[in-house]
Amino acid sequence: MKVTKAMVMSAGMGSRLEPLTLRVPKPLVPICNRPVMDILFEHLENIGINDVICNTYYLSEQIINRYADNPHLNFNFIKEKTLSGTAGGLKKCQFFFDEGEDFAVLSADGLCDADIKRGIEIHQKSGAIATIGIKKVPHNDVSNFGVVVTDKNGFITGFQEKPPIDEAKSNFINTGIYIFNYKIFDYIPENTFYDFAKDVFPKLLGKMNTFVINEYWSDIGTINKYKETINDTFDGKCKFSHAQIIDVENGRYISESNLPQDMEITGKCTIGKGCRFGKNVVIENSILWNNIKVSDNVHIKDSIIASDEVVTEDLCGQIVGHEKSRT
Repeated sequence: MKVTKAMVMSAGMGSRLEPLTLRVPKPLVPICNRPVMDILFEHLENIGINDVICNTYYLSEQIINRYADNPHLNFNFIKEKTLSGTAGGLKKCQFFFDEGEDFAVLSADGLCDADIKRGIEIHQKSGAIATIGIKKVPHNDVSNFGVVVTDKNGFITGFQEKPPIDEAKSNFINTGIYIFNYKIFDYIPENTFYDFAKDVFPKLLGKMNTFVINEYWSDIGTINKYKETINDTFDGKCKFSHAQIIDVENGRYISESNLPQDMEITGKCTIGKGCRFGKNVVIENSILWNNIKVSDNVHIKDSIIASDEVVTEDLCGQIVGHEKSRT
């Protein structure tokens, strides 16, 4: 049976990316000037998944307004009044899926070019209720992730949530890319805060399969991972459509703004739309979003600047966002 539907988990607050997410929901944080959710939807479209539902919560209108009229996507959404956990959010979307069908569930803050089509094939051949995309990471990194333990056939026998390195039973981690059968809803109660890892998956041991993701995958959930992911794109580790990378004497950059001839770019930089620069500006290893104004003689180094900011003095190692409290 062909899989044509997906649920994208997009309700999170993105607090670890503050101050960048004080006015922008995490799914719309740009990677090389493209919202990460745009890239995800393009990836799904390329494998024939065009019917998508999202659970929204934080700054939900921005997500809804961006995708409601997308001609390539049958975009659907719910607005959660209170957060209900990863599984609880899926339960609220149950009406979107048909009894007996398989579907994909993905996190909106993951950048990947995983072979999800292969994951679907493995899932359907195995007859599992759930199949999880797993990725091998260096052993020293396992304490940052949910570790997955499998038998020789790839079926899951256990989980460890961010275990100490010396206690980890595996170095395969849960990527948050899932293929589910409709039967998954039997394991999620209504109107209850419910989490996949803590509440659902322990009940499904022996009934969950895995597929190994050998391709690129990154979670942009922290500032460091966000910067690393953009560097990876410059290095060709993840491939998706974006503006051309321009090589200069001391660096490489992607820009959707007109740059003055006396501007100096060093290292890897991304510059969004509508940015304006004064004279003798230097941008070094930095990420600039849209509509930023930079004054004369300013040097911006190792910094990230959210949209609509005005920079009048040198910055080094700064994260500049909007000083606005969450509501």
